[in-house]
Amino acid sequence: MTSDSAPETSGLLGAGAVRGLATELGLRPTKQWGQNFVVDANTVRRIVRLAGVGADDVVVEVGPGLGSLTLALLPEVSRVFAVEVDPVLAGRLAQTVAEFAPRHIDALEVIHQDALTVDTLPVEPTALVANLPYNVSVPVILRFLERFASIRRVLVMVQLEVAERLCAAPGSKTYGVPSVKAAWYGRARLVGTVGRSVFWPAPNVDSGLVEIVRGDPPTAEVAREQVFRVVDAAFAQRRKTLRAALSGIAGGAPAAEAALVAADIDPRTRGEQLDVTAFTRLAAALTGIQDPDLHE
Repeated sequence: MTSDSAPETSGLLGAGAVRGLATELGLRPTKQWGQNFVVDANTVRRIVRLAGVGADDVVVEVGPGLGSLTLALLPEVSRVFAVEVDPVLAGRLAQTVAEFAPRHIDALEVIHQDALTVDTLPVEPTALVANLPYNVSVPVILRFLERFASIRRVLVMVQLEVAERLCAAPGSKTYGVPSVKAAWYGRARLVGTVGRSVFWPAPNVDSGLVEIVRGDPPTAEVAREQVFRVVDAAFAQRRKTLRAALSGIAGGAPAAEAALVAADIDPRTRGEQLDVTAFTRLAAALTGIQDPDLHE
C-alpha cells in the first residue's frame, strides 16, 4: 500500500485511504459498473446500524468496492459474503481487510461474480446489506430476495429516485413495477437519505437508504411468477386501463375484463391504482385462462 492508504485507527476507510487504494490499483471508477465509493466512515456506520444486523447474521454484500462498508460490517456479524464483479477490486478486498481489520479476516469470503448470476452461497444469508451500483440496484434486490428465502432483512443504499420507487404507495407518481414487486416480499421503507459528498467520485444524484423486512406473500394460492407477469403487463402500457393492458396475456379484452370483475376490480382501473394484494387476486382470477404465456 502507499503511505496515503495506511490503516486508520478507526479500522474504516476514509477519503485518504480510498484514494490511496485507488492510486495503488490504478483504478478509475467506471460508469459501466456504477462505481461510486463511500469515503465517509459515519455513513457506513449508519448503514450497519439501520440494517439491524448482529452477531448471528450472515450478510451478503453486493458491490463491496474498496471495502468501506465491508469493514464496518465485519465486526458486527458472523460472516460476510462480498460479491464483486470487478476483478481488480475482488482481488484486493481480502488484503484490505487483512490490513485494516485483521481479526475479522476469517469472517470474509469474496465471491468474484456478477451478482445477477449468483444462485447459491456457501451458507444461507440472513441479510442483504449493500451500497448498490445504481444501474443494477432493483434487479439485484429482487434476485436475492427471490433466490434466498433465508434473507429476512435488506438495507441498501440506492439512487434516491430508485429508493422512492421501491417504497412508493399505490396512486403515487413514483409507484410502479419495483414498488409492487418489493411489496410481494415485504415492507419497503425509506429510512434515510445520503448526500453526494460522501462518495468518490461524487454522483450527480442523491441516495436513499431502503429497508425491506421480509413478510409472508399475499397468498400461497398463486405463484409469484404469475403475479409478476401480470404486474409487468399492467405497467408496460401504464396509461391504458387494465382491461386493455392485460388483453395480451388474458387472450383478449373481454377475457381481461372478466378476470378483473372476478377479482372485484373495475376494468377501467389502471395498474398504478392496485396494491400487491389486488394484483395477486387478479393473477388468481387469470389462472383460469388457458394461455401458455401466463401458465408456465
